[in-house]
Amino acid sequence: MSIRRRNNVTVTGPSDATTLVLAHGFGCDQNMWRLVAPALAQRYRVVLFDYVGSGGSDLSAWSEARYSSLDGYAQDVVDVCEELELDRAVFVGHSVSAMTGVLAARAAPERIGALVMVAPSPRYIDDEGYRGGFDAEDIDELLASLESNYLGWSSAMAPVIMGNPDRPELGEELTNSFCATDPDIARVFARTTFLSDSRDDLKTVTVPTLVLECAEDVIAPREVGAHVHAAIPSSRLVTLDATGHCPQLSAPEATTAAILDFLEARP
Repeated sequence: MSIRRRNNVTVTGPSDATTLVLAHGFGCDQNMWRLVAPALAQRYRVVLFDYVGSGGSDLSAWSEARYSSLDGYAQDVVDVCEELELDRAVFVGHSVSAMTGVLAARAAPERIGALVMVAPSPRYIDDEGYRGGFDAEDIDELLASLESNYLGWSSAMAPVIMGNPDRPELGEELTNSFCATDPDIARVFARTTFLSDSRDDLKTVTVPTLVLECAEDVIAPREVGAHVHAAIPSSRLVTLDATGHCPQLSAPEATTAAILDFLEARP
């Protein structure tokens, strides 16, 4: 099966420029990058794709066994990079995809030369000495609600995740994105996401890394950004003047500017 078709790969920007690979998070697809990708593509080659099971990907390629682990999503990233013969690309991952990028960079270090982590979280559940934003009961209830009534869960949770209640159209867009995802696939992706613990994987990162956090984010509070930054010696932490978990939609200009500043400061 063609990887380009399987993962609905699209490529824009100058072919001889540094390549940026933009990866979406849970319940979304590459359309989440539409407000930042055009500006990035003016200077860089931009690769967009959908994880198998999301967006315009080939749903027949999805299997619960593969995508019950973040390693399955990381393999999608590696497959896309290998298909395009990428060399030291910059991986830009939103939310759980930030950690997917960490795994992909470890699996194929020749393919990924830098990381941009947008609203990352290596663990969503609080632990001793660590605040992830949720306790275990919160996550159990979240997953139970999602599994019993996915459309209802999407309508209730998407606006909370997006934040910006004064801009309801943003919450509606995320709701629509969630609702467009097959509920059985979403159930597996949600469990993979919210039960993950990738804190130890952060210690393996050796490439230049930008950690982008929002000033207010109920999914990835600022303690999480500080933890990620502290765990990656080569990282730079930038706090966007933005609220919610999706700054590429709620604050696209600031998100784009932070990514460009990081790229232009690289040696």
